[in-house]
Amino acid sequence: MAPVNAPAKRDPEAARQRILQAALAEFSDKGLGGARVDVIAQRAGANKRMLYHYFGNKDDLFLAVLELAYGEIREAEQALNLDDLSPVEGMRKLVIFTFDYFVRAPYFINLLNSENLHNARHLRRSKAILDMHGPVIGLITDLLQRGIAEGVFRDDADPIEVFITNAAVGYFYFSNIHTLSVIFDRDLQSEEEIAARRAHVADVVLGYLRPA
Repeated sequence: MAPVNAPAKRDPEAARQRILQAALAEFSDKGLGGARVDVIAQRAGANKRMLYHYFGNKDDLFLAVLELAYGEIREAEQALNLDDLSPVEGMRKLVIFTFDYFVRAPYFINLLNSENLHNARHLRRSKAILDMHGPVIGLITDLLQRGIAEGVFRDDADPIEVFITNAAVGYFYFSNIHTLSVIFDRDLQSEEEIAARRAHVADVVLGYLRPA
């Protein structure tokens, strides 16, 4: 048995994860330009030397945070078990999942906003993120093909267009929720407004997919 006063064994992976989580909070709050490495290190209970040891530099750390954020949503999509549902109900579940993901993970929108301000220069370096999107396009393709076979979906829907539309109708609402709330004098963050928007989003996507 180790002495009570023995120093705790170092856990490099735990330290790396603490830095990642601290960086996610800092980058999503202040963007890449406003985030400070020393604040991230302080939040993680680490020092800048350790941070640079694990991640290289600020841009590399931001990319690691992007990979973490994209990985989480793509992994959650794969756990939806859409194969067990009809094409219509499967697509509805995917659309509602995407919308609700923005509700519970607002940091994801903030990170995307920041990366778009930088012309996706970090994403261009990440084969991992590019590879992550194959499975979700596969999910959508399968739903579309099953829906076409059953006569409930139009036969010319492009899976990538459906993916973009599904993301866009929820993303715009949350990325502009403060300005839209002022413009229309409505509390778009209220539970009632979010519930109404969720239903509207599902109707928009499924309405497009309905055969003429």
